[in-house]
Amino acid sequence: MAEKTGIKVITQNKKAWHDYFIDEKYEAGIELYGTEVKSIRGGGINLKDSYCHVKDGELYAIGIHVSPYEHGNIFNREPLRDRRLLMHKKEIMKLQGLMTQKGYTLIPLQVYFKGSRLKVEIGLCRGKKLYDKRDSIAKAESDREIERRMKDRTYRS
Repeated sequence: MAEKTGIKVITQNKKAWHDYFIDEKYEAGIELYGTEVKSIRGGGINLKDSYCHVKDGELYAIGIHVSPYEHGNIFNREPLRDRRLLMHKKEIMKLQGLMTQKGYTLIPLQVYFKGSRLKVEIGLCRGKKLYDKRDSIAKAESDREIERRMKDRTYRS
């Protein structure tokens, strides 16, 4: 029996791309309960203002909001509880070392299903300064303008 390898993205943290330089990306599993998975399948998850923290050798995602499942009664969990991320111990120690020495932050970038498993993509990020944000906004606007002019040019020919 072949296992499904399709990836279905549930949500992305677009604010992270605006506020941080993303140097490396890692994939981690996430420890959830049944009603939380059902809620996430329905799109009831928000990554805004979330980050990751290493505590006692384990990696936790803080600030991920998972809406309570509508048909879930007493089995629903608290929406903003800390959720444990599942990675190899060696990777966690490497990330912890980078976070303490070089001033990096771990930010959840997206949540997706890989086959039947729920995965979180976390990024090793450095914060952008205000002038960096202005530069990236100006570059995006100029790229849009160039694209718009090229599009007009092809229609006139």
